[in-house]
Amino acid sequence: MARSDRSGDIILSTRNVTKRYGQVEAVRELTLEIRDGEFFTIVGPSGSGKSTLIRMLGGLEAPTTGSVWLRDEDITHVPANRRPTCMVFQSLALFRHRSVGENIEFAQKMRGVPPGERRRHALEMMRIVRLPDSYYNRRIHQCSGGEQQRVALARALASDPTILFFDEPLSAIDYRLRKILEVEMKDLHRRTGKTFVYITHSLEEAMVMSDRISIMRDGNIVQTGTPRDIYSRPGSRFVAQFMGEVNVFEIREGRIASPEADVSAIGRHGYLVLRPEHLRRLDGQDAADVRFEAIVESEYMLGSRLQYHLRAGDASLVAEIPIPAATGVTPGITARWGFDLADATLTED
Repeated sequence: MARSDRSGDIILSTRNVTKRYGQVEAVRELTLEIRDGEFFTIVGPSGSGKSTLIRMLGGLEAPTTGSVWLRDEDITHVPANRRPTCMVFQSLALFRHRSVGENIEFAQKMRGVPPGERRRHALEMMRIVRLPDSYYNRRIHQCSGGEQQRVALARALASDPTILFFDEPLSAIDYRLRKILEVEMKDLHRRTGKTFVYITHSLEEAMVMSDRISIMRDGNIVQTGTPRDIYSRPGSRFVAQFMGEVNVFEIREGRIASPEADVSAIGRHGYLVLRPEHLRRLDGQDAADVRFEAIVESEYMLGSRLQYHLRAGDASLVAEIPIPAATGVTPGITARWGFDLADATLTED
């Protein structure tokens, strides 16, 4: 399987989609465009509407108002089994009393495909997801969690869908295996050229695997962009804080309220958001657009870097420093800290 020549075209979209359950509006007036061949991830806090949205995209729910389009075709009321799509659920929904091969072949068997052809196709799908041929007759209950995940992927690919939907499929897997499968999922996406639409509560998953990410809040999308853009240039405090550790500096009358610093050149009111890795300790004549003193309250080990929790006036801040550069920074000291405005993002809310 190769990446589609149509990569970049809009393959799936919604137009002013709203979903109500009684008086509750789970999704409201949402418009979204997903490109052919991309790995598109939807993230958001619990109750943001992401699960409802993916169920409408996959045909498992119908919108209350608005429409869903597959290229130039309105598929709003086309049921899931008549769409060129497939959903991989968190539960995987495998037939535990059947073999790996029988699970992968299920859809083709229902269509009357001859046994020999089904077997050849199932073995091809197993090789794509890196399952040995010897697993063909293995029972699902004899497979590990990671192997079952691969079976579910192979079964989804067996029907040759145009779009694959993933409803938090890695959430029940332990951390080490999840990290392996994240890389394998991204590799599978590259090799198949399929459009993947993925929802997750894990920001790490989203950042590792996605070409683009949409962040949902209160039933709508608040920002869409590449992982790097959303992380580095969040459009609001909510997005910045949702996408990981961040320092938020309120600007009042052209000054950072706490710690005190003059930033009148960039605006009179708003919020500066800054990732911890851009807040650095200043030594001697080190230059920085914004400079202040802060007390180091605590230190935490994060693999190859150290995280420091700081106190500057009434502001609580976080800095992350690579271990080789963290010499002399210990809890209890007061030091000069600073950052450059080019590394921060100004938001209005």
